[in-house]
Parts: sequence; C-alpha cells; structure tokens
Amino acid sequence: MRKTVLLVFASVVFWSGALCTLGEIESLAGELPSGFSYLDEVVSGGVYDVRYFGSNNFVGKRIDGYGVARIILTKPAAAALAAVQQDLAPFGLGLKFFDGYRPQRAVLHFVRWAENLNDTRMKNRFYPDVQKKNLFRDGYIAARSGHSRGSTIDLTIVSLDTGAELDMGTPFDYFGPRSWPDNRDMPVQARCNRALLRQAMLRNGFRPLKEEWWHFTLRDEPFPETYFDFPVE
Repeated sequence: MRKTVLLVFASVVFWSGALCTLGEIESLAGELPSGFSYLDEVVSGGVYDVRYFGSNNFVGKRIDGYGVARIILTKPAAAALAAVQQDLAPFGLGLKFFDGYRPQRAVLHFVRWAENLNDTRMKNRFYPDVQKKNLFRDGYIAARSGHSRGSTIDLTIVSLDTGAELDMGTPFDYFGPRSWPDNRDMPVQARCNRALLRQAMLRNGFRPLKEEWWHFTLRDEPFPETYFDFPVE
C-alpha cells in the first residue's frame, strides 16, 4: 500500500504532485519522519506521564493524535535531554516528562475545546482563576504551538529513589500567574526547585517560557518554521 506524504517547502504544501496552500504543516503516515526519535529510546531512566494520552489534563479526555503513551522529539532535543538527565543523576534526581512533540491535530483539538464554553469540567483543577472565554486572549490556547515543531518539552524533576516530583508550586498545565517561573509569591522551596530545573535546561541548550515553569524549547531547534501533524504512534 502506497504511503501518503505531505512535504513542506517554505509555506507551501505539495501533495501527490498537486500544489496546495495548506500552511506550514507536514503530515506523514506509518513512520517517524527523519530527524525524530522516541524519547524513551534516548533518555535512560526517564519517567513518563504522557498527559494527553489519558484524561488527566485540562480537557479531561485523550487528545487527538496521541495513539500511544510515548513522547517523540527531534533527535537534537532528545540528546540534550539525555545530557540533562546525566547532570541530575549524581544528586539522586532525574526527569519526568509530560509532553513533547504535539501533532497539529492535537492543537486543533485544544482550539475546539476552548471554543466550547460549556465544557468546564476540569476548571477547578487546571484553571480555577481564569475564565475559559479568555483562554485565547490570554495566550493559553492558540491555533499553533511550538510543540508541533518537535523540539519543545514539558517536564519536571523527580527523586530517583522514590519517583516523587519536586514541589514546583503548581501542577503541570496549571493556567495562571502561579505557574510563571519567576513568580515571587511562591514558597521558597518551589522557587528553588524551579530554578534548579531552569539552570539544568539552560546549561544544555534549552530556553524557558516565562509563563510556564515546565516548558522549554531547544535554542537551535532543527525545524524552526515547520509545524508537523504526524500522529504519536
């Protein structure tokens, strides 16, 4: 059976020889595209809690495009995370991963969810102080995500002995100022733990996001203008 492939050049998609202006999205079926890896095959000893494969997330259900509980990243990003893991290991610490590459279809699932103002079943846990109608305005939901470029990771630090997460002050994917890494109203221990994560990631080539303590993108990401849509499977 012939495999269908959409290839991106500049801002134009070519599909089976036809010219289509579908945006900067690349979709492949049946295998990882060149330059990508499964993170568990690169980072030894990492802990995985793939939130969008299950229902423990702000939507409350599995997200489109997540067919298995695995994380995919570009090869340079995965190698950099292996170095972070090695840096933390002598202190009895390691990494726990929540999300990496995110298909564009998952981003569109978030958009549809955000447009449905009647679905607020996860509000108390993930966005108690934010009105759902303002999620677009405030930048929590957008039509495209850097995760779809394949070099962005959501993660935290855990104890290698117990598997317990270090206290970061808020859960992963908590919408609001309490999740801002530099929020000075957080307890001292949480601020110290956030600083530890930040320094470990900066040291190995990642840049942080000022609104989310868990979110980092490889500085020299290999696909800075391409938004992929192949499924996680």
